[in-house]
Amino acid sequence: MTIDEASERYQIPMEVLKEYESWGLCGAVKKVMGVWQCDEEDLKRLSLIMTLHDVGFAPEEVEEYMRLALEGDKSREERLRMLNERRGAALDEIHLKERKLERLDYLRYKMQKSGM
Repeated sequence: MTIDEASERYQIPMEVLKEYESWGLCGAVKKVMGVWQCDEEDLKRLSLIMTLHDVGFAPEEVEEYMRLALEGDKSREERLRMLNERRGAALDEIHLKERKLERLDYLRYKMQKSGM
């Protein structure tokens, strides 16, 4: 599958594909007659990369995570630490938004009660 086909079929932004290629983490990705090709393993890695981007990992963090993932079980604890760190950050964001909602609800309540 070419880079254009992978981008279109799996809705992967071209910059993510080029980023992946630049990291040198590609398995069977190779140039065939000047055209970028990838296999199923590459697509699995790209899916993981998209998930990491979607949950808020910075590009450098994605690269670090993917390098660790290639090490297999020996990097499991470090990858779990990274995921737990991102989860904690997401929870912090949720709690901040909950506090904002509580304030908005309080202001709405006060306005409705006073007839303002």
